Amino acid sequence: MTKTTLAAPLVALTLGCAALSAAGAPLMAPEWAAAACEQWNQTPTLMDGLADAWIRNDGGKGFKVIHVYRTDCGEATQVELRIGPKDGKARCLYGGKVENAAMNTGVDYTMHATTARWGEMGRGEYGPMKAMMFGRLEFTGPKMEAMGVMGPFEAFLLLVGKVPGELPACPAK
Repeated sequence: MTKTTLAAPLVALTLGCAALSAAGAPLMAPEWAAAACEQWNQTPTLMDGLADAWIRNDGGKGFKVIHVYRTDCGEATQVELRIGPKDGKARCLYGGKVENAAMNTGVDYTMHATTARWGEMGRGEYGPMKAMMFGRLEFTGPKMEAMGVMGPFEAFLLLVGKVPGELPACPAK
């Protein structure tokens, strides 16, 4: 299997599926989420761009939760990123298995898309507005808040293309 990342051109498999692989875990597996958390903390647009009102809207928990998954792999394969204020920045504090199953849709986010759509967004073929408007990214959470942070939201989608993940394998449920 070819080794690449979402940021590189996709290699077509039979049935039109994309083939991507990298050393390590399937895209959006808990191990992938840990690497995505590290990448978040290396992305100034996310850490600085979300350090104001966005990170303070946490429902009193001290952090926000983002669940992501690949629609074609199923909702049971969700992983979690936990984002909280640290040193004046919005830092990823945890990436891995879901630990906060009860989501507060007034402050937390769940996003899912097909594997192919995550690839398109990760390569920057389109941003969050187009993704949501055309139903390419399913989204629950505070939509008006998300609309106010489109630059960081786009950086989050691009993050998916920066963290290698194996395809077509789905994460274990």
